[in-house]
Amino acid sequence: MAFLSLSTASFRNLSDIRIDTSAKDVFLVGENGQGKTNFLEALYFCAYASSFRGVKDNELVCIDDRCNGTDFSVAAVLGLLQSDTANTFSPEEAIFLLSSKISVKVEKSKKTIILDGKKITDRKELLDTVPIVVFCHEDMEFVSGGQEKRRWFFDQTQSLYDPVYLDDLRKYRRILKTRNTVLKDTKTGGDYYRANELLDVLDPQLAEYGLRLMEKRSTAAERFSAVFSPLYREVAGIKGITVCYAPSWKNISSRQETTAVLQQDSIEVIVKRLAERRTADIAQTVTLSGPHRDRYLYVQNNNVIDFSRNASTGQRRLLALLLRIAQSRCFSDFTGKTPVLLLDDVLLELDGEKRHRFLSVMPDYEQAFFTFLPEEPYKKYSKAGTLIYNVKGGIIEKSG
Repeated sequence: MAFLSLSTASFRNLSDIRIDTSAKDVFLVGENGQGKTNFLEALYFCAYASSFRGVKDNELVCIDDRCNGTDFSVAAVLGLLQSDTANTFSPEEAIFLLSSKISVKVEKSKKTIILDGKKITDRKELLDTVPIVVFCHEDMEFVSGGQEKRRWFFDQTQSLYDPVYLDDLRKYRRILKTRNTVLKDTKTGGDYYRANELLDVLDPQLAEYGLRLMEKRSTAAERFSAVFSPLYREVAGIKGITVCYAPSWKNISSRQETTAVLQQDSIEVIVKRLAERRTADIAQTVTLSGPHRDRYLYVQNNNVIDFSRNASTGQRRLLALLLRIAQSRCFSDFTGKTPVLLLDDVLLELDGEKRHRFLSVMPDYEQAFFTFLPEEPYKKYSKAGTLIYNVKGGIIEKSG
């Protein structure tokens, strides 16, 4: 599915208008702060009912006279692009048979998602509608930021093609949240014996779902690295860069038996470890070990030192961009589908040679939205049928 049109109302600084986006490549050209990224954010909000910037809904509403300060909405028509339907349907038939409508409305802090007339209650139901991969400056945090950001990226990568993983991740987080609440209550004067009874119930559940995540993360990291490593070598010219997954729960079991037996044995080992560390967990009021403490490292030739620590700013920036390309390729490898790409000023910080290499390894995509500054040579990147819009003060107008 691609975005055939986008409509916004009281969203950020964007004017309330319907924009035609029915092209494989859409360019948004304008100075900084004019609304280019806001447009990409509106697309993403349509697809997932959340912001890729990680902000709360109340930060997305416009602040001028158009709105009441709380309510906004976005809507899109989704479907196959004309080139995909030209040999099968007439344009009118294609719009009627192959289009889909989605809207996300926030009124008085209450969010309503409607897909083809059906109310969506769980955002997980949107995952297969219009998969999106975002390239933006904040991606540097997956390289230079803390482990929480890296876990978020690799969890997102896996959730794009594995809904069961997402379910397990949600369940693990719910159990972890409950366990941390018990730990906090215990330290602040709660019933110690009652708390231990609750932890004795929670720990086997935490171990079960935690081990499920570990098993999938380990396999996924190997597959991701198999895509990423040759990609980085091709673009950056540096060999041996791999993604290394380092679980918090290590050396669970060395027994070479069936998966079912090994899994049961591992759960018992983890529960025992959690019990041994319970006093420390209570003292810190948090669970100190588990998949929420897992690490991902970018290493060169199996060196124990994270490559990104000593990499230049340019190398880290390129690393972040190629992580997104590998994410997109992994999604396509597992699903046979191609995502929509949102690329926010991705070429701006690359020199001419790296731009050329980056564009040469671009993943297959259903549709791509690029943002550019006016002084960039964006026209030489355009193709037949590319839509080019000028963006100024939230007003979006077709170029030329």
